[in-house]
Amino acid sequence: MSDYILEMNHITKEFYGVKALDDVNIKVKRGEIHALCGENGAGKSTLMNVLSGVYPYGSYSGDVTYNKTVCQFHNIRQSEAKGIVIIHQELALSPYLSIAENVFLGNEQRKVKGVVDWTKTHKKAQEMLEKVGLENENLNAPVNTLGVGKQQLIEIARAMAKEVELLILDEPTAALNDEESKRLLSIMKELKKQGITCIMISHKLNEISSIADSITVIRDGKTIETLVKGTDDISEDRIIKGMVGRELTNRYPIRTSSIKEKMFEVENWNVFHPEDPGRQVIKDVSFHVKAGEVVGFAGLMGAGRTELAMSLFGRSYGQKISGTIKIHGKQVIIRNVQDAINNRLAYVSEDRKSYGLILIDSVRGNMTLASLRNFFSKRGIVNKNSEILAAEEYKKRINVKASSINQTVSSLSGGNQQKVVLAKWMLTQPDVLILDEPTRGIDIGAKYEIYCVINDLAKAGKAIIVISSELEEVIGTCDRIYVINEGHISGEMSKDDVSQEKIMKCIMADSGKEA
Repeated sequence: MSDYILEMNHITKEFYGVKALDDVNIKVKRGEIHALCGENGAGKSTLMNVLSGVYPYGSYSGDVTYNKTVCQFHNIRQSEAKGIVIIHQELALSPYLSIAENVFLGNEQRKVKGVVDWTKTHKKAQEMLEKVGLENENLNAPVNTLGVGKQQLIEIARAMAKEVELLILDEPTAALNDEESKRLLSIMKELKKQGITCIMISHKLNEISSIADSITVIRDGKTIETLVKGTDDISEDRIIKGMVGRELTNRYPIRTSSIKEKMFEVENWNVFHPEDPGRQVIKDVSFHVKAGEVVGFAGLMGAGRTELAMSLFGRSYGQKISGTIKIHGKQVIIRNVQDAINNRLAYVSEDRKSYGLILIDSVRGNMTLASLRNFFSKRGIVNKNSEILAAEEYKKRINVKASSINQTVSSLSGGNQQKVVLAKWMLTQPDVLILDEPTRGIDIGAKYEIYCVINDLAKAGKAIIVISSELEEVIGTCDRIYVINEGHISGEMSKDDVSQEKIMKCIMADSGKEA
């Protein structure tokens, strides 16, 4: 008989009268890595929030049985006391506190009378860091001086310090590059050897296929199936079929747009770091995009892709910026974001929650935010009727799954939030649209819909730039690709001549390494 550490039976949870979870059942074996798969809005994170006490007992129906005991968690502290720790997609570290302080944040090592025992804190923090491969890090360094990959590992060290027995990781590799992702997955395997059970939510199906012992698929708030490694087919195509309810034979829709004259040209673009005027981040970059063309920018994390995009978009990044921008063959001066919008240049940020959305505002408010001044107001007075009609049109056009345009954006799934950001910039009627990691953290179905939107924009004669860490995505969506390395363009490839291997060889050769 199998030893189940967790059983969740007949879990039902409603929001605004809509069932986010509808009679969901899941069983997790002790010591396994169990993956949760499903499209955005399927209910994966909601289910884990029920388990961890984020949604307290009484706000849902059904039973949570942990270690053969029915549990009624009213908050996170109660679930953590039982050894259940959740690491959310948005890291919960305090950026200005040290590594050691963050490892024991909310779990401080105290002496008598509540005074923090710093000797014990540093000693135990070092032990936790050794378990996640960060033994050489300076315990006194502020967390914000570390990369996202290391911060993710510190979150795991923090969980280990709480004597975790069941670790829940929600999209742990969404913001990581391939090397950092491999390292995190190897840490999960080590945790498994130590007897720790892991539940992993991820849209990266290749990672799930390689690491998961069992995979539970959720669709539209209902449990569809559980696939077991060694018994069932757990290939990416099989998982996708369970997620979307059908075979998805082509992940990238065919584009039929015709490429015309040059629409967007950048020449000799140079950018220096915003806090270090002696450090050049973008070095003499020149490129162009034609009307109806989708151009990709590939490169490793830190290569300068986002810095380039933000500096072009109204000098949102950097200082001592020089170079020229031409749109429709005419040089334009873009001093700020409003200048960029006025010149029909738009930028969809890689960080939708920090730079793309006002989370407490509605779908309508977010969609029309960037275009209010130019399209929905006169003499400072907003035309509400026009705003509502436009928001309703774009909600239908790009299939935003929300109860209405008045629903708060924070209550939407990641994929639908991304669609709202896309609609926001489409409503500015741009001729040039820069998409920075447009499908980060969203499921295969929502990705396909966004690829279709990109194709429609190209067909309408727009110039599209796609920045993505997923080389397969760049290759699948773009007509031409620029490779960026260490702040400059190291190569250019056509769709017919590109491959993941050629992109990596170009980067390695430019870095002076063996390809």
